[in-house]
Amino acid sequence: MNAEPARPWLVLLGLALGMCVTNAFARFAYGLMLPAMKAEMGWNYAQAGWLNTANAIGYILGALLTTGLIGRIGAPRLFSFGLITTAISLLATGLLDALWWQTLWRIAAGLFGAMSFSSSGALAAQLFATDARRNALAIGLLFGFGGGLGILLAGAVLPLMLEYFGNGAWPQGWILIGLTSFAFLPLSLWAARQLNGPPPENHTAARPGLRPILAQMTGYGAFGLGYFVYFTFLSVWMTERQFSAGMIATVWVLLGLCLCVSPFVWRPVFARFRSGVPLALILTGIAVGTALPVLWPGPMGLMLSAAAFGLSVFMSPSAVTSFVRHNLPMHSWGTAISLFTVVFAVTQTIGPYAAGWLGDLTDDLGISLLSASAVLLGGAVVASQQKPLPRG
Repeated sequence: MNAEPARPWLVLLGLALGMCVTNAFARFAYGLMLPAMKAEMGWNYAQAGWLNTANAIGYILGALLTTGLIGRIGAPRLFSFGLITTAISLLATGLLDALWWQTLWRIAAGLFGAMSFSSSGALAAQLFATDARRNALAIGLLFGFGGGLGILLAGAVLPLMLEYFGNGAWPQGWILIGLTSFAFLPLSLWAARQLNGPPPENHTAARPGLRPILAQMTGYGAFGLGYFVYFTFLSVWMTERQFSAGMIATVWVLLGLCLCVSPFVWRPVFARFRSGVPLALILTGIAVGTALPVLWPGPMGLMLSAAAFGLSVFMSPSAVTSFVRHNLPMHSWGTAISLFTVVFAVTQTIGPYAAGWLGDLTDDLGISLLSASAVLLGGAVVASQQKPLPRG
């Protein structure tokens, strides 16, 4: 493995910009586009949820491929390849409105984004390897600042752009996102070259079975099942209740800001605990944020919802990455993180479509949000039972 890079914080910034593209832009900007796309193409809730389910199906494929490839070709190459192809997928999304075309590129964005997402966690885990507190901060910043910056930028621009130019401008929104992604590429690709990734896995070494980490894995699966509902349908829920584009933008900008600062909130928790406690606390925060728009359906409730959700949601991958780093040998980090990502990817395919179907059935997206909150709380209870693994 390389020695500590000369400019670790700049390396981290490059990795975080990659996370901005493959996580925030590729996965969550769709929620901001959805009200316009749904109105223009006459989709029902299930059809609207389908495109994020398609994205999640691609994510499963990407996570599975990463599990098999990361030990062979290395985390830096997978990160770089996934980042470039994700940027291409986002740009292509704005070129045609046919559902088959949208499905194709949502799947592609999920597939390629998962490669970069899984690899970035293994890369960031190497930074500040001898300093647990700074390492925990680096991992948190990767997911929190990287994803938060993308949501902040998209939230500040897209709702107001669509209000000004009309719903028919949604293709230009995707093209703008794609071009922004390409602008982030140079620093991100440079950052990946500064790290070699974990060394090849020693397949003769003993590895923990699934049972010792089952509670953590179950909690992370509940995260995948529940969190995507909020990102997919929040803007639609607000639009249907006549909230202005300015209010929608404000909520998403606050969400992005809270995501950016969330690593500082959770850093001492990650550094202190080797167990499932961090993930359990995070899932509780996400559940509260998901339920608040329904339980307190006014501006203040929405702002508190964005704060609770934003301070928690992107810390779930950080909690898993930190758990892996604290409990498993370095040579197995890449595969372990990829395994958690597969579980997460499988469960998140269900959430958007199921929530849309439930919204169609009840004619109320609020029921979908409350159901997602209940799933997240159940995951928190299970994750709280995860014990640290024996050292060595």
